[in-house]
Amino acid sequence: MKFKYLLALTMVAGLTACNNEGANQTKESVVLDSEVKKFSYAMGLEVGGSLKNFGAEVDAATFAKAVADALNDGELMMKPEEAMQIKQEFFRKKQEAQMAERNAAGAGNKAEGEAFLAANKSKEGVKTTASGLQYEVLRQGDGAKPAATDTVNVHYKGTLINGEEFDSSYSRGQPISFPLNGVIKGWTEGVGLMPVGSKYKFFIPSDLAYGERGAGAKIGPNATLIFEVELLAIEKK
Repeated sequence: MKFKYLLALTMVAGLTACNNEGANQTKESVVLDSEVKKFSYAMGLEVGGSLKNFGAEVDAATFAKAVADALNDGELMMKPEEAMQIKQEFFRKKQEAQMAERNAAGAGNKAEGEAFLAANKSKEGVKTTASGLQYEVLRQGDGAKPAATDTVNVHYKGTLINGEEFDSSYSRGQPISFPLNGVIKGWTEGVGLMPVGSKYKFFIPSDLAYGERGAGAKIGPNATLIFEVELLAIEKK
């Protein structure tokens, strides 16, 4: 979808961004004194920013020439089918490079997580379940334990094994409620061990967390996660 969006964005720029005269204008000669010019500049910023963020090396003068040729029915320097083939090849190579980079990051995260858990399991107070989930009791409550089908209300903080925080209900100033069977496996199992009123610390292997897919910008593939969780209540059905 990202590739298709970028292709579509480039096509829009080819229809709206500039003309033959504007292609060679300098910063000093460009005046945003009309809605057309303002829109054209805004689209140029969007396309240029997207290409830069995507890591595409683009020659600005050649790009502007192509836009002007398309806009003004000029003589094209390549056939449309050739242009499409070139773009598809670029995106194929880019996707392969990103996949290779992600796989390498995943392998590194997996090895680091396994080494961390191997050392952590021998620490005082840390227990390990049959699944590989590790936990430490910070405060033991005396309430009921939730079933997987229950909805629970909790406060929590999540960090990577390097200590970087990626999420926290404490920071938001509000606990969260969710069905216990609707979250990652490590949470379903771990919170299920907790009596209401307890606070536990969980060390969750990647296969009980988000696995190879990761989650968001901060949780990479095969990341081992650490959560401090307070079980505040089991909500009535």
